Amino acid sequence: MIIQYLPRFKKQYAKLPASFQQQFDERIRLFVVDPADPRLRVHPLKGKFAGYWSMNVNGDIRALYVMKGDSIVIFALIGTHSELYG
Repeated sequence: MIIQYLPRFKKQYAKLPASFQQQFDERIRLFVVDPADPRLRVHPLKGKFAGYWSMNVNGDIRALYVMKGDSIVIFALIGTHSELYG
């Protein structure tokens, strides 16, 4: 699996508190081992985010990504539920 990050994701990640960055880093390690792990609560999105998938980082932080083929995951956005979904 190849993990990539869009520039916008990197900027949003950099603005997160260090504890949230650490939680994301732990989730990414889990994601690489088993993307279907139930702790990640991965699910496809609808509406304006159709084609994106959401991964739970903690109770309120979500990381959104798209799949490119079977082996490339591109993380596009990260933030609180209200920041991402309005």
